[in-house]
Amino acid sequence: MFRIGSKIISYDSPTYIIAEVGVNHNGSLEMAEKLIEVAKQSGADAVKFQTFKSEKLVSKSAKKAKYQTVNTDEVETQLEMLKKLEFSHEEFKYLKKYCDEQDIEFLSTPFDEESADFLKEIGVHAFKIGSGDLTNLPLLKKIAKFNVPILLSTGMANLGEIEEAVHVLEHSEFALLHCTSNYPAPVEEVNLKAMETMAKAFGKIVGYSDHTEGDEITISSVALGAKIIEKHFTLDRKLPGPDHAASIIPSELSNLVTAIRRVEKSMGDGIKRCTPSEVDTKNVARKSLVALTELQRGTILTEGNLGIKRPGNGIEPKHYEKLLGKAVKNHVNEDNVIEWDDVL
Repeated sequence: MFRIGSKIISYDSPTYIIAEVGVNHNGSLEMAEKLIEVAKQSGADAVKFQTFKSEKLVSKSAKKAKYQTVNTDEVETQLEMLKKLEFSHEEFKYLKKYCDEQDIEFLSTPFDEESADFLKEIGVHAFKIGSGDLTNLPLLKKIAKFNVPILLSTGMANLGEIEEAVHVLEHSEFALLHCTSNYPAPVEEVNLKAMETMAKAFGKIVGYSDHTEGDEITISSVALGAKIIEKHFTLDRKLPGPDHAASIIPSELSNLVTAIRRVEKSMGDGIKRCTPSEVDTKNVARKSLVALTELQRGTILTEGNLGIKRPGNGIEPKHYEKLLGKAVKNHVNEDNVIEWDDVL
């Protein structure tokens, strides 16, 4: 079991859906507000940002990832790119308050210890730790001391590295998110079955932070047991910035939430039985034992006068051999279903 605010996330609960803004606000409070509104309207449980101080996150010489170079100015450094996407503490306080007013959970990923302290100060109900910090054990140790639930992304990691992080968080309430850290992530490298591996290895709630294009992989992860979903979204994929191109747009986010809720309904309780909606079809599609000829009282049932046809509201065909050789005690018209009361 795992809790974020008032919502309990368990194997029996609805999937917790996080609409990931990340830095898709492009440094604009107005755009961030709109994204919060879209997340709420879509039916997401939470909206998530990224909180960082650029100078504490990257060095001046740090290069951008290939996907960042493709989607942003080629000549700017990673530090220059991030500086344009950084919100101040006051701006985040405003966005937290705006989320509270919209009745949607505010979450954010801290990328440095100062940002972690700040998020704790403003009262976040859970911490998201990005895949890039899974091996940043000092940051994990600090956040673990806050006694606040933790979502740990596991992109780029092997099981041994995850185990080291889990050891640091062993006294914390945490969940593990499977992830492929490329934007967009190639579907042949998604490896959704790794969620099952982590669940068995660590006995924790698992989820999926999705960076693939479209929504079919996200939906599939829910069917495979993901209880927390995180998906990047944007107002427009053509906007400048590192993550817009690999994000879904508002209509797609709404469709994704709807699809996840439909999948959840389809999972059921695992008991195999005839459902209420199948009863009528069962009577029509299944077959019964029928009279191939008119049967008078005392007629012996044989392969020549006992057949198998629809509908399925009479004696089931599995009893065919049991009835052969028995006498009929009631008159049965040709092509009529035979009932047990018709047989001696």
